Amino acid sequence: MKENGDLIYGLEDRPPVKDALFAALQHLLAIFVAIITPPLIIAGAMKLDLETTGFLVSMALFASGVSTFIQCRRVGPIGTGLLCIQGTSFSFIGPIIAAGLSGGLASVFGACMAASFVEMAISRVLKYTRKIITPLVSGIVVTLIGMSLIKVGITACGGGAMAQADGTFGSLRYIGLAALVLVLIVMFNRSSNRYLRMSSIVIGLIIGYAVAWFMGMVDFSAVQSYGGFNIPVPFKYGLSFDWSAIIALGLVYLITAIEAYGDITANSLISGEPVEGEVFVKRASGGILADGFNSFLAGVFNSFPNSIFAQNNGMIQLTGVASRYVGYYIAGFLILLGLFPAVGLVFSLMPEPVLGGATLLMFGTVAAAGIRIIAAQKIDRKATLVMALSFSFGLSVELVPEILTQLPEAVRSIFASGITTGGLTAILANMLIRIKD
Repeated sequence: MKENGDLIYGLEDRPPVKDALFAALQHLLAIFVAIITPPLIIAGAMKLDLETTGFLVSMALFASGVSTFIQCRRVGPIGTGLLCIQGTSFSFIGPIIAAGLSGGLASVFGACMAASFVEMAISRVLKYTRKIITPLVSGIVVTLIGMSLIKVGITACGGGAMAQADGTFGSLRYIGLAALVLVLIVMFNRSSNRYLRMSSIVIGLIIGYAVAWFMGMVDFSAVQSYGGFNIPVPFKYGLSFDWSAIIALGLVYLITAIEAYGDITANSLISGEPVEGEVFVKRASGGILADGFNSFLAGVFNSFPNSIFAQNNGMIQLTGVASRYVGYYIAGFLILLGLFPAVGLVFSLMPEPVLGGATLLMFGTVAAAGIRIIAAQKIDRKATLVMALSFSFGLSVELVPEILTQLPEAVRSIFASGITTGGLTAILANMLIRIKD
């Protein structure tokens, strides 16, 4: 045991099993919902059946466990060697849904795997890409990701695609259930009790799920069996490659690499490790390489791109445990949860308004995080122009997609995502606009 500032256990300390398990369970509380939410949203938007949805949820947990182990263990040059947790990323949801609706799961996993090489390449030339993807550009893209996803969240609050089809979309029972979940999460999140605050989303979802069951909105009889094991099957849904989907996802990988750099810096600082010099650069480049490699691996096992979770940095501060060996326990829990189909199936039955109440707040938080990044920069005339162009173009294609109907199919498919359009505009405008004082 080692006292290092506010730390009880440092990076290379090995806590007793009891302490390690307790710290690992707290991390799981903070990340579990965040890991399973993207596959649930994507499956809902693609109208996938219950069995497929459950399998995707299970594989998201399994892939997150494998990814976390690689980050904490550091395999050769891959990984940070810090207590660095990885999970399914929200940032990719928009482009993935677009790819899935046009080419199915085969197109999704093909694009996720092919585009992951963008992030792996950035890890090798990190210092040069940071001059192009500035904090202003990152902030704009993160804000656009949040704003674009709010549409997905509010659709779920209204009852989702099935409710739109049967004419019950936006009914009081759906809106009321989503509002209950949202209010519960806000109420518990503002609590002074740190455990209630950490588990606010979990509590909100559990209560919402229970209320939905009493309202007759959950049909457990739809599941044939909760038993057995989910055996990971590589390329279960096949592979196909769509250039427009690869370009859209590649841009998000570009931004994710810069976000990962920030998260690794924060993690190193909290863990009492250097945040500059050779050791840190090796950690950062290894972590970003692992981010891309783990996303490729996730695609192999029918899951979606993984990224480093920033919320776990706060958990290290709360628990005082920075030992990377705790990451092995977290990874083990996630892999085990992924192997049991019951976990994925139970969450697959969750009514969309329950999930919508939580995700609406989550997506708003993503947009708010982007605004905070922008606000931390100097907002001069150039920055104002870059933001104006990026938000105008990005939100235009989200709000009025018909603007692209007369363009060639190849161009239309690339710019259909507001994240891609706004992100590319931000990069180009930031590079090309010159202001003479």
